[in-house]
Amino acid sequence: MDDYLVFQLYAPLAAWGGQAVGQERPSDDHPSRSALLGLLAAALGIRRDQEAEHQALSHACRFGIKLPAPGLALRDFHTIQVPPSAKKQQHLQTRRDELREPKVGTMLSFRSYRQDAISVVAVVSEDEHYSLQRLNDALLEPVFPLYLGRKACPPALPLNPDIIPAPDLKTALDGYCMDPLLVECCAKWLDAASRERNDNTLSAAERCAISSRYYWEADMESGMDHDFQTPRYDQPLSRQRWQFAPRDEFVCLGGE
Repeated sequence: MDDYLVFQLYAPLAAWGGQAVGQERPSDDHPSRSALLGLLAAALGIRRDQEAEHQALSHACRFGIKLPAPGLALRDFHTIQVPPSAKKQQHLQTRRDELREPKVGTMLSFRSYRQDAISVVAVVSEDEHYSLQRLNDALLEPVFPLYLGRKACPPALPLNPDIIPAPDLKTALDGYCMDPLLVECCAKWLDAASRERNDNTLSAAERCAISSRYYWEADMESGMDHDFQTPRYDQPLSRQRWQFAPRDEFVCLGGE
């Protein structure tokens, strides 16, 4: 029997960034490890330049995720004004410094979001300094504002953290009581999924089994068999240099 810190994540828009190549800024349908670590770090009050604290938090925590509703994809055409690059150009400290340049060009990019996605996250901590109780208290009263991937994506509902003792990850995730508004949102999502399948004979439990997917890290007592495992490039190596390494993520597709 282990303890799991379980909380909910919901916002009209979320951005769980994947590998960015060129002008594309994609978003996965469920939170990345780096995004969840950033969320906890913001709640704890860890600043971006505190590299040692970020590394300690990363080593302490492992995550499992239940995805009741992946939401809908949204692709946004994004423009930003930037000064031209030049080898002899002095370093620009702020955005105001950039816009003061006499010549300003335009950079184009595409940014992806998830609309009305719902995630339930479970955390296991192996460090007393970052105990589950401390993380729970930080999520209830965060030091810095929290957001789901990008600053334009603040949570629309409280995270409602809860420490749940359970024999495995699946039991902890399934035993968490989501906000009633999210339960209603999940029901609408499941109804839409059933209509797409042209199948109205499924019960609510069967539809939930079809909808929910589970993701977890290596060496976690999941309580379920994985359908496949895949590399995901979201293991932070350096917060200051913005470097990430691959890790294995295990996936259970539920009834699908």
